[in-house]
This record gives sequence, C-alpha cells and structure tokens, in this order.
Amino acid sequence: MIFKSSLLATILASATSVSGFSSRATARTVAPAFISSATTTPATTSRTFRSTALQANVGKLTNPQENLLDKVDVFIFDCDGVIWRGDSLIDGIPETLAKLRAAGKRMFFVTNNSTKSRAGYKQKFDSLGLDIPAEEIFSSSFAAAAYLEQTKFKESGKKVYIIGEVGICEELDLIDVPWVGGPDDNDKVPDMGPGGKLDHDKDIGAVIVGFDRTVNYYKIQTAQLCINQNPGCEFIATNLDAVTHLTDAQKWAGNGSMVGAIRGCTGKEPTVVGKPSPLMIDYLADKLKLDKSRMCMVGDRLDTDILFGTDNGLKTVLVFSGVTTKEKLLSEENTIAPDFYSNTINDFFES
Repeated sequence: MIFKSSLLATILASATSVSGFSSRATARTVAPAFISSATTTPATTSRTFRSTALQANVGKLTNPQENLLDKVDVFIFDCDGVIWRGDSLIDGIPETLAKLRAAGKRMFFVTNNSTKSRAGYKQKFDSLGLDIPAEEIFSSSFAAAAYLEQTKFKESGKKVYIIGEVGICEELDLIDVPWVGGPDDNDKVPDMGPGGKLDHDKDIGAVIVGFDRTVNYYKIQTAQLCINQNPGCEFIATNLDAVTHLTDAQKWAGNGSMVGAIRGCTGKEPTVVGKPSPLMIDYLADKLKLDKSRMCMVGDRLDTDILFGTDNGLKTVLVFSGVTTKEKLLSEENTIAPDFYSNTINDFFES
C-alpha cells in the first residue's frame, strides 16, 4: 500500500546517495537554469539558446502518434496547470487520460504542492472524478519525508519544525518522525514588546518549508532561530515554485516566497526535495524497471517540470494550460528547451 512507511524504504534504496542528492538539489537552488547562462552549471549552459534558436529547436507537437505516443511508454504528469487549475479540472482531461490508458501507457502524477499528503491527493483526484490509483501519485510532502528517511534523521532523536500545511505533517507521521509547528502555529504571535523574545525548541534538527497559506511572523522567526542557533539544523524546501494556482482566476505567490523569507533571514540555501530534484524519478526508473528514454515529463513550468525531465534524461512536453506562455518559452531570457510544446495534453490525440 503506497501510504505505508515501508514503501519509503523501498524508494530510498533506489535513490541517489545523500551527498549526491543534496548536492544536486542545492545546486538547483543556487543557480536556477533560467536566470542566465553566466550563472548556470555546464549541464544547463549547454541548453542555452537565444529566441531564434529556441524556435528552431522547440516545435509545436504535431503528428502526436508518430512523434510522441510511439516513442513513450510512461508519462509523468505535473498536476496543477496540467490536470487541474486550483480546484477546477481542465476540460477534456478525463477523456485524454482514458485514451492513454487504452493505448497501454503507464502514468504517474508528480506534484510540487506539499499542502496535501499522497492520501490527500488521492481524495482530490476522486473529488474531480478521476480514478487514479494511489500508487501513481507522488507529492513533494512525500519527497520531504523520503529525504529524512534517506538521511536517517529519525536516528538523531531530533524533531522537525514545519512551515507548511497538513500534507507534510501526515507524511512525517507515517515514518514516525516527530514534528512541531505547521497548522498548530497558525494563530501564534510572538511577544515583540520591550524585552520580548521567542523561545525556540533546541531539539529541532531540521526545518521544512512548504507552501503555507497561513504563514506568519511567528513561524518565520521560529525557523530562523532554529536554523541560525541550533547546531546542524538543516533547511529543507519542498520546492521553489514562484507562483501557483490556488484558484482558476489568477496566479498566486508560490512556495518560493516562503522559502525566500527563510533564506533571507538565515543566509542559508535550502536542500530542495521536489522537482527538479531526482529523488522521485530515480524511484520510478530503478524500482519499476522503467527505461528513462521511453519516459516523458509533461508540465507547465520550465524551471521545475521541464528541467526535471531534461536533467534526468526524459522526453519533455511543455503545456500552456498553466503558468508558462509561449512568449516566455521563446524569450531570450529562457534557456530551458522542452522537446515539444502544446496547449494542453488533449493535443496528444488528433481530433
């Protein structure tokens, strides 16, 4: 059963080493590929194109049967902006997913949103009328828990402080890692009067920052005290997404804003466990015996979804049903090139 902690041990047996995982994740935090070619690693520099070059190297998905479906056995879908926007299902998605299953394609759904656990996302799929097996769902809240198991955090006897919502809490409960904060600190206010101070827990050995719609000064201050004053306290981010779709009416500030607040007051760079870090793709490829060259990452974000695919040897399709526009894709500032772009995944089948 995917919600049991025993699967974490299975996943971690296939994940990269602790040092390797941390290095790759932190490097992506320090130098995102979309900033400029002068600050990227050699791997991202090789993908640097000017607008005209991008137009030549990235084409609209045409003849999808020959160019995509015949070459892909496994599709990995981002959720927000690909399957749904906020709480609204994108038109045509149920039919397209059914066609892919009928064509014998395997599918996995990988989201950087940490507000729900895998069980919570299963409930969301169900509420939208999508019958998605639980074992096909992966979230960054799960990735955070998997990282703590990989690093044997539980053996330290320390606790985790959470800036985030119930998804992270539920995933840590599954692996019996003690935590404080999260929703319990939603209404707390520190004493900022004369002589006031906030007393933090000296037994906190890691701070996880996930998307938090009730982030407040108490949480930020607690996090900075733990990271700055507790020896060895690790700063972990579920993702660095700049914006997200809380509703289908507009874009909203994403977890990058919460992570930025903690980075700003600590001067520390986080270990990022969500996309584009390799933890989840390593599990899918190694444990399920999947050929990466026959896998395709489909997403609406260049710096997470598409980079997740290109960095891990997958085919990639960027869809314009989420945060990225065609203009941004082909702009001179962008250096990340998917294999194809399309309006939605409904374009995987010709009408």
